[in-house]
Amino acid sequence: MRILFWAGLWVFLLDQISKYLVVHLMDLRTVGEIDVLPPYLNLRMAWNSGINFGLFSGHSDAARWVLIGIALAIVGAVLVWAWRDPPGRIGQLSAGLLVGGALGNVVDRVLYGAVADFLNMSCRGIENPFAFNVADIAVFAGAFGLVLFSGGGSGKGVPRGKKGA
Repeated sequence: MRILFWAGLWVFLLDQISKYLVVHLMDLRTVGEIDVLPPYLNLRMAWNSGINFGLFSGHSDAARWVLIGIALAIVGAVLVWAWRDPPGRIGQLSAGLLVGGALGNVVDRVLYGAVADFLNMSCRGIENPFAFNVADIAVFAGAFGLVLFSGGGSGKGVPRGKKGA
């Protein structure tokens, strides 16, 4: 669980620091876009009130709180699962990525009412209309890692140190 905690903490901090720098210090919310390495990497401000790619974006306060609740439920489920049947190191790292990223986006929804997305990547003349953030990368990598590497746990369904009763 230590790896899960530290991975989650560092992802959360990196996500929140990057958003603070881009949204507040670079004032991307006013500027709108900054070309970094065009066309490969650009900063494009986007406020995502829905889920991935803006799906289910409804700009209503109720939808915002439902998405916060769903994210927190997923975080809770991953933590309970990791505590009951601890995965191997890569599984813990993957769970930490998912938890840290999900919590980073929850903080955005609470503070701003939407998730602050700002990374935009295009390649070979194909213009990508979507933006994402560090938390989105972590959630995707964590979920992918859990699918591939979560089989390294104890398999007994009982937390370590709680055996025999």
